[in-house]
Amino acid sequence: MKPRIFDLDRRQVLARLGASLGASAAGFMTAGAAPLPTAQVLLQAKPATLDLRPGRSATAIWELAAASHTRGVRLKRGDLCEVVFRNDLPVPLAPAWYGLNGAAVADPQRGRMPTAPGATETSTISISSAGTLLIDLRLFEGGLKQPSRPLPIIAAETSPIAVDRDEVLLIEEWHLRPDGAAVPPGQDPKDTTPLYTINGHTSFELSASGNQRLRLRFINGSQRSVLAIKLESHEVRVMALDGQPAEPFPARNGALVLAPGARADAFVDATKSAVFLLHDGKAAHTVGNLKVSGRFERSAPLEPARPLPSNDLPEKLDLKGALRFDVALGAPDTGWARTASFSTASLPAFRTKAGRTIVLALKNPAPVTTVFALHGHHFRLLDRLDDGWKPYWLDTLAIEPGQTERIAFAATSPGRWLIESVATDWAAPRLVRWYGVE
Repeated sequence: MKPRIFDLDRRQVLARLGASLGASAAGFMTAGAAPLPTAQVLLQAKPATLDLRPGRSATAIWELAAASHTRGVRLKRGDLCEVVFRNDLPVPLAPAWYGLNGAAVADPQRGRMPTAPGATETSTISISSAGTLLIDLRLFEGGLKQPSRPLPIIAAETSPIAVDRDEVLLIEEWHLRPDGAAVPPGQDPKDTTPLYTINGHTSFELSASGNQRLRLRFINGSQRSVLAIKLESHEVRVMALDGQPAEPFPARNGALVLAPGARADAFVDATKSAVFLLHDGKAAHTVGNLKVSGRFERSAPLEPARPLPSNDLPEKLDLKGALRFDVALGAPDTGWARTASFSTASLPAFRTKAGRTIVLALKNPAPVTTVFALHGHHFRLLDRLDDGWKPYWLDTLAIEPGQTERIAFAATSPGRWLIESVATDWAAPRLVRWYGVE
C-alpha cells in the first residue's frame, strides 16, 4: 500500500517543513535562534494489512509507519530531528517514544493534546543517546479499533561499530479470531489463537555469510507477553538493553527474555544455519531461521567485542542519600488510571528536585506478572540487598506475582513524566500515573 502521506499530503508536509526550515534560517543570525534540524522523519498512523494466514485473506491492522523508511527509522546520536506526524486514523492519537530520555515533547498525555484525525503535527526532538528506540500508539490503545504495529527507531553511535550487519528483529504477538480478524490488546481474546511474527512475517529468514558478525536488535513488540527468543547453536552476546550500553555478557543458554516493549542489542557471530525459537511461557515456537551460506566473511570469528560507547548516564548513584518511594503496580485506589481517563490534575506518584537519586520499591500485588515502564529516564535494577545494581540500564521491567523489585535512577530531566503498569493478560487495561521532577 502506498503511504497516503506521499499522495494527498505531500505538498502540505513539504510546505510545512519548508516554512519551518525557512523561519529557522531567517532567524539563524539573531541571538538565541533555535538551531536548524539535522534530520526529518515523516510519521503516519494509518490502516494496513498483514498476511498472517498464508493462502487466506490478509488481516486488517493499524500501524505507525515512517515514509521513506522500510526497515525502521535510522538516525544518529546528536541529531535534532523534526518529526512530522500525520494521523490518518479515525481517532485522536499521538506516538509515544520509548528509550528517549529527557525529550518532554515525546511524552504524550502530559497536557499535550493528541493529533486529531486527518491532522498533521510537527515537533522537534533531540536524539541525545545512541541505541534501539521504539515508538508506538500504546498510550491510546483504548480507542484503537485494530491492533497497531510499533515502529523501531535506530539511533546510531557517532563512531562506527565493528559489525558486518545491523539488523532489527521486531517480534509481535497477534490474537486472531476464526475469521482472521485480530483482537486489539485490552479486549477479551476469547476464541482467539495467538500468533507470533518477526518483522511482520510468520516465517522469518535472515541470511549471512560464515563468521559474519551480526548486530541483532531484538524488540518485543508484543503489548502484553513476556517472551524469550533464542538462536540455537550460537553464543548471543548482549551489548545493550533498552537502548543503553551494558557490560557485555552472554545470554543464558543463548536466550533473551524480554518484557513487552523491551529491547536488547546482541552480537552474534554466524557460524552455522540455525533456527530462532520463541517461548511465550507455554510452548516454544519456531519463528524463523538464520541461513549461513558456504561463503565465509573471514577465516575465523572476530575477537569478543568491547563495550559500546557510553551514552553518558551517571556511573554512580547515591543510594545512601536517595529519596525512596513505594509504588504498588496497578493497585486499586492508588492513583492509577486507564489511559483514556488519565489527567495531569491527578496526584503524582512522587515528586523530586532535579539532581536527586530516586529509589522506587515496585510491588506487584497481582496474581500475574506485571510490567512497569518508566518515561523520561533509565533506571538501574538494584540487587536484593540494595547494596549495588545490575550492570545495565532499563526503562521497562517485568515483575513476578507478589514480588517487589527496587530500581534507582538519577532524576536529571525536569518535567512531568509518565509511569505505566500493565498485567501480562491480553484483556488487561494499560494504567498510567505521573511523577514530577522540578
